[in-house]
Amino acid sequence: MSTAAATRRGIPDASVARLPGYLRALTALADAGIASVSSEELAGAAGVSSAMLRKDLSHLGSYGVRGVGYDVERLASEIAAALGLTQDWPVAIVGMGNLGRALAAYRGFAERGFRVIALLDRDPRVVGEEVSGRVVRPMTDLATLVRDEGLSVGVIATASDGAQDACDALVAAGIRSVLNFAPVLLSVPEDVAVRTVDLSTELQILAFHGQRNAVAEAVAP
Repeated sequence: MSTAAATRRGIPDASVARLPGYLRALTALADAGIASVSSEELAGAAGVSSAMLRKDLSHLGSYGVRGVGYDVERLASEIAAALGLTQDWPVAIVGMGNLGRALAAYRGFAERGFRVIALLDRDPRVVGEEVSGRVVRPMTDLATLVRDEGLSVGVIATASDGAQDACDALVAAGIRSVLNFAPVLLSVPEDVAVRTVDLSTELQILAFHGQRNAVAEAVAP
């Protein structure tokens, strides 16, 4: 997946997790026609401290120029290369429920170097349907997709009770990078990277902050 190249370069996981935020901020700056940016400005745009930003970027060998800052396009290219985004990453989405169909229509994958090449489902009633311009294929096609089309990333959008089976099928086919949207902890071999996006957990965290802000406003003089 995109973090693999950075990990191989010896960049700490915590720094790798922040690189996409820096790249997103740099892309916005480039789109606005801004050629250089200070560490303080970039850190503010990415929501981190300038000290943390400088430490993270030092792992790339990028230190900026005193009084000038960072060259926006060059730094964006360095981060993209560290994340492995200079190549095309074929992706398959597993599970064509509501979430899977929404992900199939999401244009952000292609904009960030990830090309969805297949939509998969175990349900024979769903296989053969057309979703976002692609025909849903059976899970048995996984090995062929890996062998013939270089499939390298699996996105799990199944229900919780089907997530481990989907993951096992991806791993058995040779996939070593998995993005999991099911709210379950997946069991995988050590050489398989899994990133889990738990929407319910994120909402609960937002609820905590909302409650804390409401209490603070209630006790404010």
